[in-house]
Amino acid sequence: MDAQQVLTAGQQGLTLLLLVSAPVLGVILAVGLLISVFQAATQINEATLSFVPKIVAAVAVLGVTGPWMLTTMVDYIRRTLMAIPGAVG
Repeated sequence: MDAQQVLTAGQQGLTLLLLVSAPVLGVILAVGLLISVFQAATQINEATLSFVPKIVAAVAVLGVTGPWMLTTMVDYIRRTLMAIPGAVG
């Protein structure tokens, strides 16, 4: 296994990480922005007001995209494990 294969495997892993985490992080970012605008408009400065909607949104997104995330990660792990014999010998 040479340096190029190691870098390619690392790049694919990081790309998969960004791809799988993007839906959850995007929704949490959008919900946080909406709550911040609401708090600024109403001058309500309550820290727990932004926490609960973010958790609910994260759980909802995980419920919707969870099977896709799991399938994507399992496929990546399967490809990685199947590539080990070719990389070693």
